[in-house]
Amino acid sequence: MSAVTAAPARSIASVARDYASLLKLRIVLLLDATAIGVMFPAGHGHPGVAAVIAVLLGGTFAAGGAHAINCWFDRDIDAEMTRTRSRPLPAGRIPPWHALVIGIALNVLAFAVLWAGANLLAAGLALAGTLIYVFVYTMWLKRATPQNIVIGGSAGAMPPLVGWAAATGHLDATALALFGVILFWTPPHFWALAQMIKSDYARARVPMLPAIGGERSAKRQSIVYAVLTAAVSVVPFFTGSAGAIYLAGAVVLGAGLVGITVLDLRGLGWTRRVFTYSLAYVAILFILFALSPLFP
Repeated sequence: MSAVTAAPARSIASVARDYASLLKLRIVLLLDATAIGVMFPAGHGHPGVAAVIAVLLGGTFAAGGAHAINCWFDRDIDAEMTRTRSRPLPAGRIPPWHALVIGIALNVLAFAVLWAGANLLAAGLALAGTLIYVFVYTMWLKRATPQNIVIGGSAGAMPPLVGWAAATGHLDATALALFGVILFWTPPHFWALAQMIKSDYARARVPMLPAIGGERSAKRQSIVYAVLTAAVSVVPFFTGSAGAIYLAGAVVLGAGLVGITVLDLRGLGWTRRVFTYSLAYVAILFILFALSPLFP
């Protein structure tokens, strides 16, 4: 008589880690930072405590929920890619419908938290970010065009708008400029990652630009978007939302971003450095902006 081998029991901690991984919390942390960072200049150094807490919680729920839905929809792609095949859904450690339910529930909760603790505009913008990420990027553009991240990146650019709206109740040129920073920054940042794992995307038949159009095309376009990022990053100084220290920092950081993408185009093996620098760039820029009320 053949014996059936039972699957090994998993610890509660292991199961919890798998469910938490659906939210992609490291990315959520960066998104939350861009949302909360803009609230201090928007609120002239004193954003409401309730609004800050609402943005922190609501932003985490919205972004984490959107990521969970992304994991649910993209589990077939994830199973093909070396980088993602060990995730809990393609590996079969979590039922796919769990991710979908978690994603929807978190976004409902996010809307309620932001509406109650901040305002309807902030809640609506967070929901719009999720809808763009799920329906426009994940379900449509990601599998359809090499320009997927250019348009879909607008979802990741929503947090500064959410933070600004939560602090002020409206949007203005400064908020739109910060939206533009993330929107234009996303292609060079993401294409650098895609260049390093382009064989994965090719295997999964995902038309990321470096895998479809070639690395040189991606690098040339990255320079254009780096220039746009640097240009729009100085707008808060001219709108009066940030001072000279922020302006100096934005210029230096922007020059670095443009310079490193140019070096990458020359084939000097700088792709990984573009990815790393772009992460530091956006973190430092938003820290400088958050601190700008201290340095008029």
